Amino acid sequence: MLFDQISQKPFFILGPCVMESQELLYTVAEKVAEAGQKYNVPVIFKSSFDKANRTSIHSYRGPGLEKGMEMLMNVKQRFGLPITTDIHEPFQAAIVAEVADILQIPAFLCRQTDLLVAAAQTGKIVNVKKAQFLSGHDMFYPAQKVIEAGNNQVILTERGNMYGYNNLAVDFRNIYDMKAFGHPVCMDCTHSVQRPGGAGGKTGGDRTFVPMMALAAKAFGADGYFLETHPDPDNALSDGPNMVKLHELDKVLAPLVG
Repeated sequence: MLFDQISQKPFFILGPCVMESQELLYTVAEKVAEAGQKYNVPVIFKSSFDKANRTSIHSYRGPGLEKGMEMLMNVKQRFGLPITTDIHEPFQAAIVAEVADILQIPAFLCRQTDLLVAAAQTGKIVNVKKAQFLSGHDMFYPAQKVIEAGNNQVILTERGNMYGYNNLAVDFRNIYDMKAFGHPVCMDCTHSVQRPGGAGGKTGGDRTFVPMMALAAKAFGADGYFLETHPDPDNALSDGPNMVKLHELDKVLAPLVG
């Protein structure tokens, strides 16, 4: 059972930010599957069918729900990987749960009760990302909404806090605080290096700091690591500045599995 596995070993949520093409998903998923086999750890493939919170209305959002689920199912069938993707509206939960093993709740939406309850009621693992305006202690309440909806399979994910304009900072004490609730805690190493809206109508950032974010999270007891990766992030359609280059993924993962 996947939740038992991620409760016992370091786990990794890996993939490109948004679904640009089926070919891209296959390229990244192949490397993700190889990493899982090499390090004998749970790996979950992630990509978004709809980036509903892009800075600009002109930004690429993804292929949409129906096509996105088809593309993720193709990855699942070809590589045998568990799947996660984010949902933004309650009606999406049951549809996405037909393919995904983990439903991801975006940080901005982590207090949306109807969304959390709908995700919980699918019976799938629910990964709740901590909002940029909340502390680790505050995440007790989103987790409790999932639990009281009948689902004890909760992951909490740290992804930084907003301090000033167009910048994030990580208080790694949040990891320690969230672990006190008894749920696996994941570190979002790539979104934590974002500069939201800081690149002229789109989000900027600096992937240089991703390996350091991961190692600091390990020191604070993180159970899992979320890293977006892409073969050519400088030309990616979403979140390129923050994604790990696919050929560098292994050297980022290696220090985290020991």
